[in-house]
Amino acid sequence: MPCRSRPFLKTARDTPPATTMASSTEKVTPAATVTKNGTSTNGLAPPKLKRQDSDDTDLDDYFVGPRDMEHHSKWPIFLRLHGSITPEMVLPLLFVGGWSTCITCISKFVHDLGISQLLLTVLGFVVGLALSFRSSTAYERYGEGRKYWAQLTLASQNLARLIWIHAEEREGEDAKKDLLAKITAMNLIVGFSVALKHKLRFEPFTHYDDLKHLVGHLDTFAKSADLPDDNKKKSVWKTTGEFLGLSFAESNPRKNLKRTKKPLGNLPLEILNHLSAYIKTIFDNGTLKVSIYQTQALNGVTTLNDVLTGTDRILNTPLPIAYSIAIGQITWVYILLLPFQLFKSLGWVTIPASMFAAYIILGIALIGREIENPFGDDVNDLPLDEFCQQIRKDIDTIIARPPPKTDDFVTSSNNMLLHPLSHHTYGAWNSKTVEEIREALRAKPEQQFEREEHSDASTPKSPKPRPSHQSDAAAAAV
Repeated sequence: MPCRSRPFLKTARDTPPATTMASSTEKVTPAATVTKNGTSTNGLAPPKLKRQDSDDTDLDDYFVGPRDMEHHSKWPIFLRLHGSITPEMVLPLLFVGGWSTCITCISKFVHDLGISQLLLTVLGFVVGLALSFRSSTAYERYGEGRKYWAQLTLASQNLARLIWIHAEEREGEDAKKDLLAKITAMNLIVGFSVALKHKLRFEPFTHYDDLKHLVGHLDTFAKSADLPDDNKKKSVWKTTGEFLGLSFAESNPRKNLKRTKKPLGNLPLEILNHLSAYIKTIFDNGTLKVSIYQTQALNGVTTLNDVLTGTDRILNTPLPIAYSIAIGQITWVYILLLPFQLFKSLGWVTIPASMFAAYIILGIALIGREIENPFGDDVNDLPLDEFCQQIRKDIDTIIARPPPKTDDFVTSSNNMLLHPLSHHTYGAWNSKTVEEIREALRAKPEQQFEREEHSDASTPKSPKPRPSHQSDAAAAAV
């Protein structure tokens, strides 16, 4: 389904590009924190990270998505409007109601137009088969798109962890340079997911608020391309037409691609070029020395490229237009013939019966049309903004602390190695022999089994006796 346009949401405050590096004595302005009343501690308005919850009364937020996955509605599922295709069915149902009313009145007062219900049975099978084909192919594309974004999340986490943990930082002044380079690589991984999201929504530029701070320093085709005119406000009639699902009111989602006068390139692919250049650098300077790590790094970039081509295949390979036209024609012919076939049996009830049948048939058809492109801005489309935000949070979690050292967490005083068999920590177990530790490990499964058996039993049971040598060894170890 063509994507409905909506304003881009700010994720970061605009900052002028730095021409020179700040001196070491320059004070860094602390980040603003937001108080309970929505004000900022530094006197500036806090940036908006995402759109408001769907409880907002703004119809644009309520019927334009994607849906906020964190929102919980207490309404019964059959009474919910958020995510429903009801607004798009208002005009078709009114038309079907008027058509069935006209046929019923003519049949009642002028001439009986009723026909045999045999045609209803024959066409019903064909319509059901067509709608089943449309729904299955649409949901297959939807599920495949979700799999690619899950693959993107996995590849981003693996590549970020590999670079952060296994790429070493050299001594001296090079240590700071290596650290900043690693942070830049992390931002490129996040920038790839955000750029891919915009590309799939036919937004090929770099000026978007959630993207420009991630790729503004890169030399790309999209950066030098003409910017679209986003300040043009849509008329009330166009907005209403899009809300009601009128095809002639929908804008061409590829209009930005057609109007540009300069090559736009392929921004996600260009980001991968810069990421590959960084990986080559850590190969050359010896900070990523192990060959298996080098192979995994290159495989991570290849996986990101595979996600790029796979999602592009889903986007640019819709259901063949011949199938879409045929399914639409068959569906409407069946709906328009319903009043003729129902009048003899139902009389005046033909009018609501035809509208109810049209609601079912057109509803299934419209759902298939909406999720056919899972990357758009419809309520039922994939929440790509949430996916990108989750990737950013995951990578921020990875780089929040220096690479952990094994001795720091293994020898910790809070490391209870054989809990619940023993509450002793590393220090106590380190004072025992290897054989005592292994005896305790052998006793742990039976101890755990006895605990579970006692907890599941309705009445207390005496524990099964263990061999004396095993009991003595476990007791001595603990």
